[in-house]
Amino acid sequence: MSGRRGYPGKRALDLLVAIPLAMLLLAPAVLVALAIAATTGTPVLFRHRRAGLAGRPFLLYKFRTMREAGEGESDADRITGLGRLLRATSLDEIPQLWNVLRGDMSLVGPRPLLPEYLGRYTAEQARRHEVLPGITGLAQVSGRNAIGWDRKFELDREYVDQQGLGLDLRILARTLGVVLSGSGVSADGHATMPEFGGERVAGRSAGDAPLPGGAES
Repeated sequence: MSGRRGYPGKRALDLLVAIPLAMLLLAPAVLVALAIAATTGTPVLFRHRRAGLAGRPFLLYKFRTMREAGEGESDADRITGLGRLLRATSLDEIPQLWNVLRGDMSLVGPRPLLPEYLGRYTAEQARRHEVLPGITGLAQVSGRNAIGWDRKFELDREYVDQQGLGLDLRILARTLGVVLSGSGVSADGHATMPEFGGERVAGRSAGDAPLPGGAES
């Protein structure tokens, strides 16, 4: 599976926005970390393996929003009160700025999903990996997790075909409205989305299965 990092200037845009944004959000990030430590315990960061450019795996970082799993509990049951607030305001995504600075992700692109999904995509769906994954993207400003997988993948392919500076700037501007509204955080009955099964049927929540020994999404 081939891949490219995007149009000329995309990396410059990422750094131009991510560096001052990381500095601006440093104090809120410290407060969030302290709140998680006080209410849920450590670790305050959740790391999860995701598929990036050309399907290559990388570790994605988020603030922890779930407690340890109890017997028979679903992911939705494990989200803490603070976790719901962090997800509704997208503050749990702040650590992904580190992924952007490292070059694992871009500010804008298809959301990174589980490596296990790679063998389940159709050829068209797999085109989402032709570009770097993003913190936000066309699917995120068009319904987020309230839209189904088919529509989400259609929007990802549309982004791959139409990507450019103008589109990225429009998506970033629209992201602010989505974050402020708190809309589309999760599909009905799920922590985020039902697992994408491809040709198979599965019942685990998508994008939130923990690493071995982990307990979070």
